[in-house]
Amino acid sequence: MITSTDFTPPMLHGVSASKAFLPLQPKEIFKSVFEFLCRHFPHISASEWQQRFNDGLVFDAQGHLLDLNSPYQANTHIFYYRFLAHEIHVPFEHSILFENHDLLVVDKPHFLTISPTGKYVQETLLVRLKQQTGNEDLTPIHRLDRETAGVVLFCKRPESRGIYQTLFAKREVHKIYHAIAAYNPLITFPQTLRLCLEKGNPFYTMQVNPNGQVNSETRIECLAHNQQWAKYRLSPSTGKQHQLRLHLSFLNIPIKNDPFYPVVEHKADDDFSAPLQLLAKELSFFDPITQSPLNFKSHYELNL
Repeated sequence: MITSTDFTPPMLHGVSASKAFLPLQPKEIFKSVFEFLCRHFPHISASEWQQRFNDGLVFDAQGHLLDLNSPYQANTHIFYYRFLAHEIHVPFEHSILFENHDLLVVDKPHFLTISPTGKYVQETLLVRLKQQTGNEDLTPIHRLDRETAGVVLFCKRPESRGIYQTLFAKREVHKIYHAIAAYNPLITFPQTLRLCLEKGNPFYTMQVNPNGQVNSETRIECLAHNQQWAKYRLSPSTGKQHQLRLHLSFLNIPIKNDPFYPVVEHKADDDFSAPLQLLAKELSFFDPITQSPLNFKSHYELNL
C-alpha cells in the first residue's frame, strides 16, 4: 500500500487520473466519498461510480485505495480514473508522421475524437498515443473535429507546450485543408470569405451573424470538379469552431457527408459509413526551438 504524502497516480492504460477536491464546508453533508462523487458529478450514474470503486480506480491523496464506504474527509482531495463501461470501438488507426524531442505529429483518421470527452475515453487519439508512447505529458496543441481527418500536432514536454501554443495564438502556423463539397459553376474561385461566426442552436453548432463583426477568414480555391462535386483547397487564417464547414455551407456548397451543416442529422455512433469529406492536409511553421522550418502533410487523400 502506498503511504507517500506526495502521491502521484500513474497513467493507467493511457488514461491519466483526474483530481477532485473535497471542500471544507460543502453545501450538503456527505457521509462517504462515494456519495459526494455521485452528487458532485450528476451526469455520471451512481452505478458507474460504484463500478469504479469496485475496480480499484479511486484513491485518496496519499494513494490509499478507497471503497464505497470510505468516509468523506473535508479539505483534502482524491484521485479517480475515467473508464466507460460501454465504449464504441473506432476501427481506424492513426499514424505518426514526425517526432523529435518536443513534438509528435500525427495523422488522425476520421471518427476519432482527439481528447477524452463524453462517450469516448479509450477510443480517443490522445489516450491511444499515451498508451503507445508511455508519455503521460502528451498534449494536443490544436484541435480537429471528430469527423475531420489529418495532421495534428502534439507537444511531448510541459516545458515547451506554451511555445507552440503561442504559434497558433499568433496565427503563425499555416494550415491547408482539402474538402469535397458541392460544385456550383456560378461561384467564382479563388475567393476569400470573411464572416462573423457565433454559437448556434443546438449548442454544439455555429452560425453566421450577418450583422456581427468579422472574426473568421478562409481563402477557398477549386482544385477540380466533376460537375456535381468539387475538390477545394481551404486556407484559413483564423481558427473558429467549425469554420470551414460553415463557410462552405454559407456558399450553399456544403461539405459532403457533413452531419451538422446545413441541417443537423444525427447518425448512430457506430455508423462509420460516410466520413465527413474534410482533411487537414498540410501544416507548416517555423519552429522557434529548433530554429528551422517544418512542414507536414497527411497521407490521406480525398477523391472526387
